[in-house]
Amino acid sequence: MSPTSLSDTDTPSGTSCGYNTPPSLLIYILIFMAACFSPARSIPIFYQHLCLKPSFISRSLSHPNHFLKSRPCPLWSSSFSLCLHTTTRKSTLRASSLSPRKRVTSVCRFSAPPSPAVSGMAAAAATDDNPLLKDFYFPPFDAIDASHVRPGIRALLKQLEGELEELERTVEPTWPKLVEPLEKIIDKLAVVWGAVNHLKAVKDNPELRSAIEEVQPEQVAFELRLGQSKPIYNAFKAIKESSDWHGLSDSRKRIVEAQIKEAVLNGIALEDDKREIFNKIEQDLSNLSRKFGENVLDATKKFEKLITDKKEIEGLPASALGLAAQTAVSKGHENATAESGPWIITLDAPSYMSVVQHAKNRTLREEVYRAYITRASSGDLDNTAIIDQILKLRLEKAKLLGYNNYAEVSMARKMATVDKAEELLEKLRVASWDPAVQDMEELKDFCKSQGAPEADDLNHWDVSFWSERLRESKYEINEEELRPYFPLPRVMDGLFNLANKLFGIRAEPADGLAPVWNKDVRFYRVNDSSGNPIAYFYFDPYSRPSEKRGGAWMDEVVGRSRVLSPDGASPRLPVAHMVCNQMPPVGDKPSLMTFREVETVFHEFGHALQHMLTRENEGLVAGIRGIEWDAVELPSQFMENWCYHRDTLMSIAKHYETGESLPEDIYKKLLAARTFRAGSFSLRQLRFATLDLELHSSYIPGGSESIYDVDQRVSKKTQVLPPLPDDKFLCGFAHIFNGGYAAGYYSYKWAEVLSADAFSAFEDVGLDNEKAVQETGQRFRETILALGGGKAPLEVFVEFRGREPSPEPLLRHNGLLPAVA
Repeated sequence: MSPTSLSDTDTPSGTSCGYNTPPSLLIYILIFMAACFSPARSIPIFYQHLCLKPSFISRSLSHPNHFLKSRPCPLWSSSFSLCLHTTTRKSTLRASSLSPRKRVTSVCRFSAPPSPAVSGMAAAAATDDNPLLKDFYFPPFDAIDASHVRPGIRALLKQLEGELEELERTVEPTWPKLVEPLEKIIDKLAVVWGAVNHLKAVKDNPELRSAIEEVQPEQVAFELRLGQSKPIYNAFKAIKESSDWHGLSDSRKRIVEAQIKEAVLNGIALEDDKREIFNKIEQDLSNLSRKFGENVLDATKKFEKLITDKKEIEGLPASALGLAAQTAVSKGHENATAESGPWIITLDAPSYMSVVQHAKNRTLREEVYRAYITRASSGDLDNTAIIDQILKLRLEKAKLLGYNNYAEVSMARKMATVDKAEELLEKLRVASWDPAVQDMEELKDFCKSQGAPEADDLNHWDVSFWSERLRESKYEINEEELRPYFPLPRVMDGLFNLANKLFGIRAEPADGLAPVWNKDVRFYRVNDSSGNPIAYFYFDPYSRPSEKRGGAWMDEVVGRSRVLSPDGASPRLPVAHMVCNQMPPVGDKPSLMTFREVETVFHEFGHALQHMLTRENEGLVAGIRGIEWDAVELPSQFMENWCYHRDTLMSIAKHYETGESLPEDIYKKLLAARTFRAGSFSLRQLRFATLDLELHSSYIPGGSESIYDVDQRVSKKTQVLPPLPDDKFLCGFAHIFNGGYAAGYYSYKWAEVLSADAFSAFEDVGLDNEKAVQETGQRFRETILALGGGKAPLEVFVEFRGREPSPEPLLRHNGLLPAVA
C-alpha cells in the first residue's frame, strides 16, 4: 500500500503473502489463543491480535492520511523478493508480453457508468483545461502532469471549502443532511488527490514531487479542518444519541461510530491553543513521511554497479543477466547483452535478490548487501534525523491526546493493547528461537559439506546464498528454473479462471477503455455471470526503478457508492489498481515469474476482489473502506492458498515455449518446501514487530539510546545472527515511517490464521468437489468479499464459517496435523 495503500527483506513495501511458521510456534499460538478466550468476555482477547477484529475501530476517510487504503507487504513473506521497497528501470529492450492496446488521450465511457466520479468543477474558469478538474470516472492518468497539480488541487480545495461551510451551516442529524453531503466532499478529494499520489508512486519525477510538496500542507489543512468540524461531530453524536439509533443498519452504525472516534483522535476535543499545536504536528508528520519515502527511492536509484567481467557475476541465472544487461542498455551501454555484458546491478528487488541468492562472488554479495541495509542513511538522503523527528512528533501528538505513547494511539484503532501485543510477540519469540537456531546449524553443516571456506564464519550476505543452495539440495527446486513455467499471461488467465470458478465473475481485457500511465499497464473489466460490468481494475506488473516505488500493493481508484450513483438508481461501480514490481520481459521472452511472484499476484488480486465485489452501497464503508487495518489481509492471504492447490497450479504452470506442464514431482516438492527455514523467517518478522512497538512505546527521542541502539538491543533476542554494527535498515523501514503500520506491524503474525481457516472451508467440502467448492466460493463472496467495512469483521467471518476462527487449519497446513484426505 502507498502511505495508505494495500498492499510493499529488510524494507519491503508491497502486500504480503504466506508466512512460514514452525510447528512449535504454532503450538504456542494454539495455547495462547485458548488462554485468551474467557467466559467473562463476550469477545475473545486473541482477536485483538488477529487480522479480523470484532470491534469497530475504523480509520475514517476524513482522517488525515487515510483517504485511501492499501497495504504494503510485511518485511518477510513468501513474496519477499517483490516486497522490497525498491524500484526498477524502464528499459529500451522491454517488449511487453501482454497484448498491445490502443492508447487513449481522453476519458472513454463505453460500458462504464455514464456519470462522473468527480463533478461540479466547471466553475473553476481559470482552470478549464486542467484534467484534475474535469468530470471523469476513470482518471485521465495519461493527461495529468506536474503543472496541473498546484492549480488543480487549490481550485478543488477552494470548492470543497465552500461545500464544507455550506454543510456546517445547514447540517442536521439525518443521513441526507449529514452523511450524504459529507461523503461527496470526502470522495472528491479522495479521488483527485489519490490520482495525483498514485502517479507519484508509479511515475515519480522532480516536478511532480515539488508540486505535491507545495500543495500538500493545504490539503492536510483541509483534512484537519474537516476532521475537526464541531457541527459535523455534534451531528454524528446526535444521531447516536437519538431514538432512531437502534433502527440504523450495521453499516450506518459503523459509519457514525467511526466518525465520532476519528474526530476525537483528530483533536476535536483539544483547546484552541493545543489544537493549533496538534495541527502543526500533523503537517510536519505529513511532510516528514513524504520526505522519508522520497529519500528511500532516491537512495535505491543511486546505487549502480557496472560489471564488465562475467566471472564477477558467476552464478546469476540467465533471467538476472538479461535484466542486468537491459539495465545497462537503458544507461547508455547500447551494445550490452546478457551473454557478453556489460551488466549493471542495482538495489531494485529483482536485481538485489538475484545477487544475494545466486552470486558466487562473496565480495559482490557483501557489497550489495551492505549497500542495501544502509540505504538512505548518509549524506543528503539520510533518514536518521527524519526518523527521530517523526518519533518525537508522534509522542507529542499522543501526549496532547491524553495517551502515554504513540503505540496507545495506534491501538485505539485496534483491539489490542500494547501489553497484550508485547506479550504475544514474546510468546512467539520464545517458541521460534530453537527452530531458528536449528536452521542456522543446518545451514552451517551444509556449507561445510560443500567445502565452503566461510562455513565457520557465515555472515548476512552468505545466508540467502547458502539457504538457496540448501533448498535446492533438500527439495531439488531451483526457483529460476521454474520461471519458464510461469509466464505472466498464463498466470493471469489461470487467476481469472479461478475467480470465475469460485465467485462466478469474469475478468476480461478492456484496454483502451481508460487512460493509463505507462504502456505496460493493462486495464480489465469485471463482469458478473450475466455479463454485466460490476467493477474495473488496472494492473501495472513490471518494475521501473527510475520512477516507480518498490513493492506490491492494491489501492482504490473509486469506491462503490449509492450516493454517487451515476443514474440515481444503480450504485457507482468500484475501480481498483494492482501494482507489482516483477521482472519485465527480457528480449523476446514474456515476463517469466518466480513462484513467489505468482503468490504476490494472487495476493494483490485478493485485496482487489474485496474492493470490487463489495455489495455494500454506503460509500464510506464499501469495499476496503472502513475495514480494520489488520482485517484486510484475510482475502489476500486466502487467495495465496490456491497457489498450492494442484489443479489451480497445474492450470497455470505450463512452459512458455513447449506448453509442457509442470512435472508432478516438482509440484510435490513445492508443497514440501513451503515451511523451509520457518523458524528463521518467524524471528525476522518478530524483530521488525518488536522494534516497531519498542520505538513507539518505550523509546525516548533524544535520550541515551539511539534508534540503532534500540534495534541492536531488540535483535539480541530476535536474531540468531546479530545485525551488523552499521546496519541501518530503519532508514528504509517504510512500513512504519511512510506507511500505516506504526505500532501495528505485529498484526501480520496473525493474518494467516484466518486465511488458513477460511481456506479450510473449501477443504472441508472437498477441493475436488466442484459443485461444493463453487457453493462455498459463493458464500465467501457474499460475506468476506461483499460486506466491506459495513459489518464487524468477526461477525462477517462467523457468517461465512459458521463459527469463530480456529488455528487448527494453520497447524495442519504447516505439517503439525494430518492433511485432509
